[in-house]
Amino acid sequence: MDAELERATVRIVRAYVRGAAGLHYGEPKTASGRRMIALDPATVGVLRSHRARQAQERLAWGADYQGGDLLFARENGAPLDPDSVTGFFERIVRGLGLPRIRLHDLRHTHATLALSAGIHPRFVMERLGHSSIAMTLDLYSHSIPAMQAAAADRIAALIDATA
Repeated sequence: MDAELERATVRIVRAYVRGAAGLHYGEPKTASGRRMIALDPATVGVLRSHRARQAQERLAWGADYQGGDLLFARENGAPLDPDSVTGFFERIVRGLGLPRIRLHDLRHTHATLALSAGIHPRFVMERLGHSSIAMTLDLYSHSIPAMQAAAADRIAALIDATA
């Protein structure tokens, strides 16, 4: 992921995955997985603070700093093991006394909230890196039945306005 905070975007261009030969960088699973995602101002602010901390870590480690410019890395710049990130997330959830939720479930939550907020499925599809709107809607539209009622109300209001 390459952050372009001045443009309020991140570009997904590679993945750090565990394969037969261990951890390595690879391409996203599909061509549509390579994408640019817009960020809101609050997220940009948090990431700017995070980058400032990383700059301090880079200075503290000096020549021993490993790695380039990863947005999320160990204090020494080395890539994070995906399993460690998952374990850290699970410990936070447990510590907060929340129901068990997988890290990947945050992706589902994002999609469901976006669709519920009336964001066009094309934009949700692009943010998720899906190859088609049909895939996005097949996976997520069932979880937001209130949208059917809202659609009926909006159509009725249009018909009433023309009568």
